[in-house]
Amino acid sequence: MSENPLSSSSSAPAESRHPTAPERALSHRPYFSVEYPGYVQDSSVPKAVASLGGQQSIDSAFSRGATKTDSLIELNLRPDNPFSHPVPGDVVSTDNILLKVVKRKRAPTAEDPSEAHFTVEAVGVIPKTVRFRSMADYQYQPDREDPIHKLRVGMQNLDTEAILRYRIPEEKEDYQVPAANRSGDGADMQVDHALIDPSLVSLSEAQALSSNAASSSMRSNLRLFPPTIFSRQSIPQNYNYKANPASIVTTVVDDDTGEEKKRLVNRMRWKGYGPTTILYTDTEVPTKPPQSATTKRPEMHQPTLAKLEELFKQRPVWTRVALFSQFSGPEAREIQNTKTLLSLVSYVFSDGPWRDTMVVFGYDPRKDPAARIYQRMYFRNLNHPIERVSVMSRRQDRTAENAQLRAANQWSLESEADRKLSHTFDGKTLTKDTASFQLCDITDPLLKGMIEDPSVVRETCHEKHGWYVAAPLERIKNILRHKFFALLEGYQATDEECLLIGNEKEEKTIPTTKSIKTSWSKHNRAKGAQRPEELAAVRLRAALQKKEPTGSGPS
Repeated sequence: MSENPLSSSSSAPAESRHPTAPERALSHRPYFSVEYPGYVQDSSVPKAVASLGGQQSIDSAFSRGATKTDSLIELNLRPDNPFSHPVPGDVVSTDNILLKVVKRKRAPTAEDPSEAHFTVEAVGVIPKTVRFRSMADYQYQPDREDPIHKLRVGMQNLDTEAILRYRIPEEKEDYQVPAANRSGDGADMQVDHALIDPSLVSLSEAQALSSNAASSSMRSNLRLFPPTIFSRQSIPQNYNYKANPASIVTTVVDDDTGEEKKRLVNRMRWKGYGPTTILYTDTEVPTKPPQSATTKRPEMHQPTLAKLEELFKQRPVWTRVALFSQFSGPEAREIQNTKTLLSLVSYVFSDGPWRDTMVVFGYDPRKDPAARIYQRMYFRNLNHPIERVSVMSRRQDRTAENAQLRAANQWSLESEADRKLSHTFDGKTLTKDTASFQLCDITDPLLKGMIEDPSVVRETCHEKHGWYVAAPLERIKNILRHKFFALLEGYQATDEECLLIGNEKEEKTIPTTKSIKTSWSKHNRAKGAQRPEELAAVRLRAALQKKEPTGSGPS
């Protein structure tokens, strides 16, 4: 039986039938590639690099350990236009091999009829590649003469003169203008159907678009500039195009022309009904309430408003505690909850000697020496710290029932007699645990004589001391502080003891009572904060008291 030739050939080893490719070593030098979506020639390489943000931007994207932000790269096909939409690129990991292909031309021969000879060499690996998978979005060219365009170009070029020249243009509300007024580069911002390439649509559609454009007499003039920073999200979200429920159509009347116009107004916008606040450095004081409060005047409780106006005629400057003490509990609660009432009759200083006081409109205490008695003194109580309740506690207690109970009992926790005197200080009775008094509400004979002394009045008002000379005012503060904290400790300080406290030489050896550590800064100039040397003396005295045996308190 003859031997099958196929059987003998099938028994041959696989290596003889399919020889393996020879192994070649790759260079360890890494290469990085950019899949540029465009034609790049040798002469246009610098322009292509500039459109990617420059060589520095490319190096940052490929650098080792680059963050997600640093690895972002964008292709800007119009780098001179800050409003053009760039094409986002992503740096992805790849395992590509960079090949070097050399083509050599030669004359054909009988043995090798080809005209070219190719040699291929593996130069290295490409671990990272920049790919652009998003399409170039619509491009808009704003009006180059528009102030917004000039400001954006100035910011991009760091042109300080262009930034300083910018002024917010007047809102003319010409949101539609005749189509015949189309001129300039700003026309490119509007969609013109007549400019669509006819090859993209059918003949009938092109004729319809052309006729619609010719018959349109108005065009949009909203000046909707594209954003200077675009999202990298290329897939549109499901917006549903729902109207803002807080926006309502409102009819407004132009005061000059009497023309009625309709506009959208946010009914949920924040409305500031609180009193107008000014700084001590402001040259002018408000003479009338803000417009937002004036429109609410008919809705206010007129008897309460009239009483407020009468009180400010009797006394031009009040603290909130002093003013609320002139009303009953329900009336004070109404004023506290209805902030518009105070904004209709007064304004507030945010710093200076009259810090957090309410002043009647048109009255400037900085120009009236008699206003020195309305200056405010304030210092904190170490035994009554102000602590914020934790968030969890507030959430647990935030129920409708508890809120109503707190509002109802806020003004009933203290008697009417105590409320009437809560803003005064007579040196004998402690009306509250915090010290905040106007000088006119201090009835202690020793302090009252110092406050009304005409020899301690300045010629001009000072930002820190008001109308008082610095040394006498500091003496008043020290005595007031000592008397107040003495009452907190359970005894009444004598005038002799207070006069000794007022002596500058004794201030460093005799404690003025314990006080929290406060900073001596411009913000709390009117708070009565102790000087650094006074705080050091108090701490030293406290350390000495710990070493002394416990004795009886002051007699």
